[in-house]
Amino acid sequence: MKRPPDALLTRISHTIAPRFDGLFSLETVERYVRESYRLLACEAVDGRHLPVLAERFARERLVALAQAQGLSGRPVPEVLFVCARNAGRSQMAAALMARHARGRVHIRTAGTTPAERIDTVVVRALAEIGLDPAEEFPKPLTDEIVRAADVIVTMGCGDACPVYPGKRYQDWLLDEPGGASIERVRRIRDHIDERVRELLSELTTTAPGPRPI
Repeated sequence: MKRPPDALLTRISHTIAPRFDGLFSLETVERYVRESYRLLACEAVDGRHLPVLAERFARERLVALAQAQGLSGRPVPEVLFVCARNAGRSQMAAALMARHARGRVHIRTAGTTPAERIDTVVVRALAEIGLDPAEEFPKPLTDEIVRAADVIVTMGCGDACPVYPGKRYQDWLLDEPGGASIERVRRIRDHIDERVRELLSELTTTAPGPRPI
């Protein structure tokens, strides 16, 4: 595991702490920054990008923690896509949901055993339909991310995802795109697109309006 740069992580913590003023102490923010760095470092993320990704991951986790604890509102349904490596199926589902939902749901992804990067063939399959996941990266499944979700969609890793009361769970049976041909990945992508459209229709038909906490 890469040695955490203490001074840099401290600076990151002080940078993002104002975003959570009144919600979490600086000590809590710093703990999440350091833990996020450690979790990503364990997954062999390129060290050149690790501090930036750790900051983004920590922000995402702290927002989810505030939502899970009822400290922050959730104006739209929260959907979490989970697969084993967070490098293929869950990333395609998130990109497709973002395209179709246009802000009507909020999307997160995670993996039970995250890869170092999104599969090249998945990036290619998404690019063919005008989607670019360049800003996304595989990240591990954490407790607060699950607790903040309204709907949790698993893709071949249902047993590894904690079950909380009041959450809606779906398990989509999908082939693994890693190592597959582009033709096969296109079929997987199109299958995911169908499932995403169905889920979005259900969420936007039955979900209530904004519900501040």
